[in-house]
Amino acid sequence: MSFGSSIAGLFGRSPIKPLQQHYDTVHECAVGLGDFFAAVSSGNWDQAKAARQRIADLENQADGMKKEFRLNLPKSLFLPVPRSDLLELVSVQDKVANKAKDIAGLMLGRQMTIPPALAGVMGDYLQGAIDTSAQAQKAINELDELVETGFSGREIRLVEDLIEELDRLERANDDQQIVIRAQLFKLESELPPVDVIFLYKIIDWIGDLADRAQKVGGRLQLLLAR
Repeated sequence: MSFGSSIAGLFGRSPIKPLQQHYDTVHECAVGLGDFFAAVSSGNWDQAKAARQRIADLENQADGMKKEFRLNLPKSLFLPVPRSDLLELVSVQDKVANKAKDIAGLMLGRQMTIPPALAGVMGDYLQGAIDTSAQAQKAINELDELVETGFSGREIRLVEDLIEELDRLERANDDQQIVIRAQLFKLESELPPVDVIFLYKIIDWIGDLADRAQKVGGRLQLLLAR
């Protein structure tokens, strides 16, 4: 069975499952960054190249799933969810995968290394962004239950709690970014200026990854508000 027809088959039941499968693939891109950073940290560029390729393949897969979702989403939905909201949600989800691919692509292309003094905090900072994406995945995985309960009762409170934790994780990631930028500022004079510029960019982009994962929760919150 082709990927398209299998997705179309899923739509026969509900558009929620393909949306969740899309975020599962998106989150794998974020998780792949952990493997990529581990390879970069150990100076293993062959392994880093393979890890980056896997992220790119997953991002392409997520992109294909997004297109299939748009093509197969029925014009009339027997759901308490506007079609436009689901289309917007899949777009917001996809941006998380795009950013993961951008980070790995830039670092591999420039063979960027993390200064030893920053390696530990950068690892924690990246893990914080990956954890934020994992929390977005948890929230999205409750969407089918939300629909089944008609967006009411205990389930809605559970999802609100998940989104609250997602917001907390993203704020913690923001705080980590401030600390890392301050540490890099102290090291600037010891590093080539061009390297410093790109390190700041990677720090920003990891923050963007967490921010984009939080926006998935933001879209979900809009569904709850309707």
